[in-house]
This record gives sequence, structure tokens and C-alpha cells, in this order.
Amino acid sequence: MNKNIFKNATPYLVAIVIFLVITLVYFSPLLEGKKLKQHDIAMFKGMSKEISDFRDKTGDEALWTNSMFGGMPAWQVSVQYNGNLTRYIDKILTLGLPSPANYVFLYFLGFFILLLVLRVNPWISLVGAIAYALSSYFFIILGAGHTSKAHAIAYMAPVLAGIILTFRGKYLAGSVLTALALALEIKAGHLQITYYLLLIVVMYGMYQLICSIREKKMVHFLKVMGFLTVAALLAASTHFTNLWSTYDYGKDTMRGKPELTKEAAVKSNGLDRDYITNWSYGIGESWSLMIPNAKGGGSAMIGKSKALEAAEPNYRSAIEGQNAYWGDQPGTSGPVYVGVIVVFLFVLGMFILKSKIKWVLLAVTVLSIVLAWGRNFMPFTDLFIDYVPGYNKFRAVTMILVMAEFAMPLLAFLTLNKIVKEPDLLKNNMKPFYISSGIVAGLILLFYALPSTFFSFLSANEVLQFRDLQKGADGAQYLAYQENLEAVRIAIFRSDALRSLFFVLAAIALIYFFVKQKLNQTILISSLAVLILIDMVSINKRYINNDNFVRAKQAEVPFQASTANKEILKDTDPDFRVLDLSVSTFNDASASYFHKSIGGYHGAKLQRYQDLIDEYIQPEIMSFIDVLQAKPTMATIDATLSQMQVINMLNTKYFIINPDGAPLPNEYAFGEAWFVDKSILVKNADQEIAALGQNDLKNVAVVDERFAEQVNGKTFERDSFAVIRLKNYAPNELSYFTSSRSEQLAVFSEIYYDKGWNAYLDGEQVPYFRANYVLRAMSIPAGEHEIVFKFEPRIWVVGERVSFASSLLLILLVIGTLVYEVKKSFSKK
Repeated sequence: MNKNIFKNATPYLVAIVIFLVITLVYFSPLLEGKKLKQHDIAMFKGMSKEISDFRDKTGDEALWTNSMFGGMPAWQVSVQYNGNLTRYIDKILTLGLPSPANYVFLYFLGFFILLLVLRVNPWISLVGAIAYALSSYFFIILGAGHTSKAHAIAYMAPVLAGIILTFRGKYLAGSVLTALALALEIKAGHLQITYYLLLIVVMYGMYQLICSIREKKMVHFLKVMGFLTVAALLAASTHFTNLWSTYDYGKDTMRGKPELTKEAAVKSNGLDRDYITNWSYGIGESWSLMIPNAKGGGSAMIGKSKALEAAEPNYRSAIEGQNAYWGDQPGTSGPVYVGVIVVFLFVLGMFILKSKIKWVLLAVTVLSIVLAWGRNFMPFTDLFIDYVPGYNKFRAVTMILVMAEFAMPLLAFLTLNKIVKEPDLLKNNMKPFYISSGIVAGLILLFYALPSTFFSFLSANEVLQFRDLQKGADGAQYLAYQENLEAVRIAIFRSDALRSLFFVLAAIALIYFFVKQKLNQTILISSLAVLILIDMVSINKRYINNDNFVRAKQAEVPFQASTANKEILKDTDPDFRVLDLSVSTFNDASASYFHKSIGGYHGAKLQRYQDLIDEYIQPEIMSFIDVLQAKPTMATIDATLSQMQVINMLNTKYFIINPDGAPLPNEYAFGEAWFVDKSILVKNADQEIAALGQNDLKNVAVVDERFAEQVNGKTFERDSFAVIRLKNYAPNELSYFTSSRSEQLAVFSEIYYDKGWNAYLDGEQVPYFRANYVLRAMSIPAGEHEIVFKFEPRIWVVGERVSFASSLLLILLVIGTLVYEVKKSFSKK
């Protein structure tokens, strides 16, 4: 009996070992103590430094950070939800592997489980998991540091596996697997990927509904939906804090409803259409699914490529520095390549698979590709933005290709399983095989022979640039350069087309000889595994290889303090802001690593702060840069600084212009808080933001009329002896000392956010309100007082209790179900 157990378990144990070996060999520098250098991880360390420092110092969560965009909730930055116990399961499943090897191992494991649930041969499931996990995009995002995205992608497959198992009648096991996988999926913290998974699940659910209606099994369908609803609610409740806070916060961010009238005109109920579709896959670029360099590789220089031989010698040096990507996205780190062998098996499956699930997978694939076109197929994109709930909350529509990367290998290895299980299916009718071979191999050969007929080898912007350049006196020379550049890019394209042709013909030959009984099953499966491994790894190595790894210390401390940073750090003032003009202010977190910054790096800024950037901060910055470029005197600089009212009200005490030089101090910064002489009431957000440019903000507070009761009937007399100063600073608590002879109106240089911030006057909670579009304000009675602002969101207290109870229940259910299934399995034997 023990021998039988070991024999039955062999394929699964071998699969785990192979997944582990591939992962560790690929990321072998991790074994040397090195770490992958990842841009977004460096940015994450910058944006979360204040939070992590506070956690290390106190053991508590800050829940708010002032290191970015003047201040924002930490929900979407770096909060550790310790009430959620599923984090321990995540660690177990990843075998304690270091990042990013842990995510790749999960890619393998998750898809392997899905194929097994679909009753695919374990050895074929192993090969299918390899093909899926090594999809180029899944590795490219790791190189960029999009680890939460990778984490979420890894759990897509087991979520669907649980749902399929439940529809198979395994109500308990299926719903518990669904709950566990979905809990881990949500834990990954990338709602956009989870949203795309939801689209797949909805399409699969519609398929099951249609089948249930036709087969008159609606009772079964409703029973499944009941189990899955409970599973989804349990999974979501394990992340109660995170989901509640994200929902609550999202309404106030760029993804929420705009407050300015002019913004509402260009926005959907979520993000701007242009922002959503800025990264849109070109229609011709979709062929990268089977030819990696259909539009080139990543946005890097062509370099010393062999393809340069296609250009005349006198142009080669200049072409080396040209973009190796010629698609129409603003930029990209590499193509979405699922593997030409996967594409072939996918096409073949559409001919030979009888299961209607193939139509679901085809629909998922087509929908994914078409929506990825974004602005290149705007009518369809508009349809989803306007009418599909939630779609307008996410940007970078190219990301939706993860649905195709999921569906295509799934259908491909259902197809291979069918061929291996029923070889006579093709042997008795080779026509589908020949047609599929002709479609895939024939198209590649056609593209290779006539590349310019089917593809453009210049981006849309390059076409316009060359058109303008060729109108000048040197037009002929620019035309020759363009032709040479296109020749090099054609050579790059042809090289990859030939490469894809080799791999697909090799796979076609293997399947042909297997069908003709010239090869056995073992040789077929192992040979395809080797082909897929070589194909996919060699592409991925273009984007992540040993050169991308650095010493651990360099990755852990991504930013080194510059001369300017060191000088600013000498200032003992506990709370002021810095404007770093030496980097992309609103798309870089290096300043946040050292200081409290008015800029930062985050995709979910508060909408009002973004409005402030667009209306005032950015124009003030540009005006200041113009002055600097004109070689001004200090008097001119001072005059300019004094006019930068919005930057000053944000208490921007230092400017970094040259990181290797001294910072520029700004004596016109308003400070942590100040008293104003009067307030003016405005009717709405439009008037409120306009009034910032029409008033002296050092002496006047602009207040929305919804807060009128806080200022009406009050007279705020100027008191030259009045004092207000910050006593103590922490990200989630600020205390001030104030003294005055009469009632005063104070404006605090802190971002207003009423979903958690409470104000206390001498220990008693008091109201406060919003002023100057984004800041806090309150009336303070005469005398000496202590004012304390505390960030105390109810979400945190309630949410963590619910998360703990739900995650504990889920873990107990998982253990109980495993024990039950094992006992049942042994009782049958």
C-alpha cells in the first residue's frame, strides 16, 4: 500500500522538484546572497520609509504617511495587516523562497493545480505549468518590481480550480479551495489583476449557467452558487480591513468621482480616458504573442545587434542608439510572448476539442486582446469604460493581456492532453492538424517573407518625426537613415520570426510522429517540455538575467543621500516639506526616502491633491524653473519664491535643484501652522480652487460653504502675540502648542482627510474643517492650549478583528477539509 501511495504521488513530487529547480537555476544569483534590482521596489522603499521606520521604532502601524504628496493614508502604501492569518499559508506555499523566486514558484504551482483539477495527465500538467509560468510578461513585471501584480497572477489559477471543482459536485472541497485561493489572491494586493480574474470567472459562470439551463440542472447551479458565495464572502472578510479601507479611500482618489467641473467633462466615473488608455497595445503588436519581436523588445537601445549588418556601415553607429521597440506604447519593458508552441496547440484545440469550455477560453482570449488595444479600438474600449462596472478604475489596458496569457496555455494543454489520451483522434483525421500547422507556421513564414507588407517598422511618432525632417535641406539623408533603420528592425523581426518557426515546426514534428506511432508518450511530453523551456527561458533572459542582480545591501538601501539631502537632514525641525526638482517630482520616491515631500510615486493620489498639482503646484514649479534658467539674482529668486503661494502653504522649506550642491532654503514657507485674519466662503470646489490664486493665503483661509458653521458669526482679530507651533510629530499624531489673547482661526499645513483624523483641544475632541482646498483648519479659543491631531480610523480597529476571526475560521476549514478528504481517500482503498 505504501508503494502504491508513493507511486501515485511520484508525478506530483517530481513536479514540485522540477518547479523548484527551474526557479533556483534561473535565479541562481539569489543563492549567492544577491538581489534583483527592481525599479518599483526601490520606489516602494522610498514611499514607505517613514512607515517602516515608525513600525521598527514603535511596533505599531502608522496608517498615514507625510512622506508623499503632502500626506496620504498608508492603506495603499505599506500597511501590515497582522490580523490576517492567511499570510502564514502564503509563506508555506512559497517554501520560504526569496523574492522574486517565490512568485515564479507560485506561477508553476497554481497552474499545475488548475490543470490537475481539469483532469489533465500530471506529466502534461507539469509541462503546461512550465509554459504558463515562463510567459514573458510574468518575468518582465518581476524585473520592474511589480511584485504584487506577480503575486496576484500566481493565484488566479487556483481560484478558478476551486470554482471548477465546486461545479464538479465537490461542494466542500471546491468551495474551501476557492475561499483559500481567493483569500490569497486578495492578499496579493493588486485589485486590477483580481478584477481581470473576476471577468474570467464571470465568463465561466455564464457558460455554466447556459449548460445548467440546457441540461435542466438549475438546482445544482444554485447550490454551487450558494457555496461559492459563502466562499467569496469568507475570503473577502479575511481582508476586511484592506478591502474596506481601499473602497473608502478610493472614493477620494483619482479613481473616484471628480469634484472640479472641468475634470468631470474629461473623466469617466473613474480615471481619465486618456490615462486609462495611455498604454495601449498596438493591433499589429498582438502578434508578439507568437513572435516576440513583432514590434521589437523593450524600450532600450538596439545596441551591438547582429541585425546592424543590414544597415550601411556609415549609419550603424547612429542606429545602435535607436529604440529597440517601435510599437506605439509610450514605452515598454518587453513584449507579451506566450510561446509559439502554446499558440499552435491553442489553434489546434479549437478544431479538435469537443468540450464547450474551449469557447469560453477563446472568448476570454479575444476579449483580452481587443481590450488591450485600448485607444486603437476606442469604440469597444468606451463601451467597457462606460458600462462595465469597475473597468474605469484601472489604467494601462495592456495589462488585461494576462487573461489571454491565462486562457491560451489552458486551452493548449487541454488539447495536448486530448491528443495523448486519444491519439487516434488525429490519426483518423489529420485535416485539423494540417490546417492548424498551416495557420501558425504559414503565417510566420509569410511574415518572414513579406514583413513590410504586414508591419510598420516605425512608431507613429517616428513616422511624424521623419516626415518633418525629410522636408528640410537634408531630407535625402534622413530618408536614407530611415530606410537603414527600418532594414535593421526588419532584420530583428525576421530573426525572431525564424526562431518561432523553428520551435513550432519542431513541436509539429513531435506531435506528428507521436500520432503516427513513431514516438511514445514519454518522449513526446519530455521533448515538448524541453522545447518550451528553451524557447521561453531564452526570451525571458533578454529581460531578466544575472546582470540584473546586485549586492543585497544595494537593493535594500536603494538611495544614497546626496549632498543636498545630507544638508537638509541637519535641520531639526520635525515637520517640513521638500521639493526635489532634480528628479521627476511626481513620479519618483527618492525624495520621500529622506524627507517629507510634496511629490512622490503612487498611482492613487488624493484627487484634491492631484487637482492642486495640475492647477498650481506644477505651474509654480515651471515658473520657478524658467526663472532659474534665466540666471537670476538672489533678489529675483526671492521674489519668485514669495509668489509661490500654494507651494508655500504646503510648508516647502527646501528646494533641491542640484543634488550635489547645497539645497535652496525657502524662507517664505508658511510653517507647520499659522493664524489668518479672516475666512472667505465659496460655494463649490471650482470656486474654492480658483480662490487660491485670488487671495493672500498667509492671511486668508478659503473655506467651502459646507463648513460655514465653523466660521460664521466668529470674529478673528489679529493678535501680534499669538503663537502656534508644533511640539511633537509622528505620522499618525501631531501635537501643537497655541497661545492667544483672542479667538483665532488656524490653518495647518497638513492634508485634510476626515476619514480617520480627529482633533483634540486640551484632551477633548473638537471639530475641524477643510481650508485652502486641501488643508486642515480650526477655530481656537483664547488662552494657552494643546491641540492634537490623531489618525484613528475606525476601519483599523473593527477590520482587524473581523480579519482575524475570518482567517482563523478559513484555516480551520482548510485543515478540516484536508483531513476529511484524506480519510475518505483511504477508506475507499
